[in-house]
Amino acid sequence: MSASQPPQTSDVPTLLVKIFGKDRPGITAGLFDTLAAFSVDVVDIEQVVTRGRIVLCALVTEPTVSTEGELRSTVHSWAESLKLQAEIISGTGDNRPRGVGRSHVTVLGHPLTAEDTAAIAATITSTGGNIDRIFRLAKYPVTAVEIAVSGTETEPLRTALATAAAEIGVDVAVVSAGLSRRAQRLIVMDVDSTLIQDEVIELFAAHAGCEDKVAEVTAAAMRGELDFEQSLHARVALLAGLDASVVDKVRAEVRLTPGARTLIRTLKRLGYQVGVVSGGFTQVTDDLQVRLGLDFASANTLEIVDGRLTGRVTGEIVDRAGKARLLRRFAAEAGVPLAQTVAIGDGANDLDMLNTAGLGVAFNAKPVVRRAADTAVNVPFLDTVLYLLGITREEVEAADVASDTDAF
Repeated sequence: MSASQPPQTSDVPTLLVKIFGKDRPGITAGLFDTLAAFSVDVVDIEQVVTRGRIVLCALVTEPTVSTEGELRSTVHSWAESLKLQAEIISGTGDNRPRGVGRSHVTVLGHPLTAEDTAAIAATITSTGGNIDRIFRLAKYPVTAVEIAVSGTETEPLRTALATAAAEIGVDVAVVSAGLSRRAQRLIVMDVDSTLIQDEVIELFAAHAGCEDKVAEVTAAAMRGELDFEQSLHARVALLAGLDASVVDKVRAEVRLTPGARTLIRTLKRLGYQVGVVSGGFTQVTDDLQVRLGLDFASANTLEIVDGRLTGRVTGEIVDRAGKARLLRRFAAEAGVPLAQTVAIGDGANDLDMLNTAGLGVAFNAKPVVRRAADTAVNVPFLDTVLYLLGITREEVEAADVASDTDAF
């Protein structure tokens, strides 16, 4: 049989050996050492440990008729000697073939309740999907679980779960299964109210004494009620005359979103490329790029003449369409196909970017953005985006421990 042809087990008699009990080192080795005496082949293995209790399942080929009884007796005796329970079930073949269409469903809850989980599972079933496997990605700062689903296509599953998630108040992301999920990616984020907790122009406005006027225009623009470029010019005009030294003051006032450093540090250690695009200003994003080790950064530029802000911006305007254009440019420079990009944003001017990316994540976003994005994250921790990529909290912590330097 060639290496490309899997063994045919559909008609082969098999035994399902199930072990339950208190976990301790050596159980898995002990079970298979016991089974080895009967020259069986391993068809499948599953092992789960929850709160110190192990469930170990081994699907093996059936031994000869003359030795099956001895195998059963020996496995039960071994289990009893370790105060474990054993169950052995006869049958034929392996698992049934999985249905066409495979997806990974990530569920974030703060907390994740039994009622939430029931609603998600029922929705998967209603689309014709089957839950193949569930495991926990993280227990803090949110509870995150990943569900492997087969039997239904990704898009209808995503649509159904988005509706259910909105109704019950959890965050759900659905992505296609496959090797591409672990491939190198490009992550591009908005800055204001995404990477950072602030609206940069409002920080500048505080020094100019016009916070209220700027905040009113900003809120209307983020709701999609005003053209972004017009609102940008109107807000920047209010800053005319400010001394350029205010730039350093604003940089010092910027507050990163909780989890931002962890998100970027982990992505960089995994070989991902990370960029930001902003309707704010290069005077801040350039500083963030250096501080956080970002690969790409683009924003509007405040014009400064003779040491003072003129109330104008220079160069190409980074607006809603501009953010999507920059995502494409960054992807081309990084050598990453758009299907392997992730965009994160919160406002209406992020919509084109979110829809252009392979995965668009609405982060604590306005309602119009949550409805349009592939998935939404509504907890105040930016590093929860890692779970949407299948990265576990344990992997994040292991990467931190393994790092010899703290570059961030």
